[in-house]
Amino acid sequence: MTVTAPPRPPRPSDPVDREELEALVEALIEEARQRARRRRRIYAASAALVALVVVAVSSAVDRSTQPDTASPALAAGSSGLAGAATPKIAFIREPAYMGYGGVLWVMNRDGSGQRRVAPAFGGMRWSPDGQKIAFAAVRPLVDRLSSDVVVVNADGTGKQRLTNDDSSEDGLAWSPDGQKIAFARGGAGGNSEIYVMNADGSEQQRLTSEASGGGLDWSPRGNKIAFVSRRDGNAEIYLMNADGSGLRRLTRNTVGDRNPVWSRDGRRIAFENNWQVNIMNADGSGQRRLTRNGGRNFTPAWSPDGQKIAFERRLGRKKYGPCNGCGRASTFEIWVVNADGSGQQRLTTQGAQPGWSPDGQKIAFMSERDSNPEIYTMNADGSQQRNLTRTRGPKESGLVWSPPQK
Repeated sequence: MTVTAPPRPPRPSDPVDREELEALVEALIEEARQRARRRRRIYAASAALVALVVVAVSSAVDRSTQPDTASPALAAGSSGLAGAATPKIAFIREPAYMGYGGVLWVMNRDGSGQRRVAPAFGGMRWSPDGQKIAFAAVRPLVDRLSSDVVVVNADGTGKQRLTNDDSSEDGLAWSPDGQKIAFARGGAGGNSEIYVMNADGSEQQRLTSEASGGGLDWSPRGNKIAFVSRRDGNAEIYLMNADGSGLRRLTRNTVGDRNPVWSRDGRRIAFENNWQVNIMNADGSGQRRLTRNGGRNFTPAWSPDGQKIAFERRLGRKKYGPCNGCGRASTFEIWVVNADGSGQQRLTTQGAQPGWSPDGQKIAFMSERDSNPEIYTMNADGSQQRNLTRTRGPKESGLVWSPPQK
């Protein structure tokens, strides 16, 4: 390699020529750049040599201390399956000044490994394999806010917007095989309809056409979808095949029904009616009210074994905005009841949005007990309540566990 000698700096006695002076300055700058590049190449080569030596020594030590056959846990870790099998919690972290969403985060079940994933509005749903999350993302328009269905890998990579038609998407549900996503799309008159699409956003198809609504849930077998519709003038629970055929009305109540949720075995559906938790068989028979009290009971959540239902109870009126004196603030509590209506028990004096861990041992929930909405977990009997997020300022909500891995 030829190295050019640096030009001689000017002496005070030399005649001053502007063009020569500028050329001289440029030459000095270029020489400095060449020296910096040479130093970087030398440093990089040295670092690479050191890294090779460390790897070689480590490999030799590993070979001398490990048996010939790798353990099952090590094999699972090298294939990437160990991470997928570890339960995680997705949630929304929203700055206090925002009122229409925030950022989707993911953390381990003990609160460690918190990771920012993507801006989100809500409606998060894990894919059945626990690798992806579908959610609604806000998109500002000229005269309003819209939201679209977005899918992202759990580590924040591979973000993909699946819908983009200036409408509002909500009520997401993955098919059990992870191949399709059902969602509710807003339409004229404030109504919405149920659509289905492939997991990559292709082949979007409308399944309903008569003032249907959100609150949809895909059956565990993947052949049915339960949803809410106002087509008869009152919100009721309906059932249809996954392709939109075989429509059937399951409830006939004078007060609106909401939020149908399948049990994991696909035999029963929990739902809300007149602010009470109800249960029925998958064909609509055997409807039974599980809660009767002065509070408002909603968001039923089945335990994985189908024996219990957790729900939140609201006492008092909801307080909106930052006003501390505008009405009596609501108190939210987490309760649990057996699927036959017995054993109703309060688990927390402050909590909302219960969600069971995949093994049924824990319940995650949101609580404002420390004057800020944060994510907590507790044992299924209400003991050992623990704050996982411990943030000040941003509020957190919308939690959902990753699914159990087979």
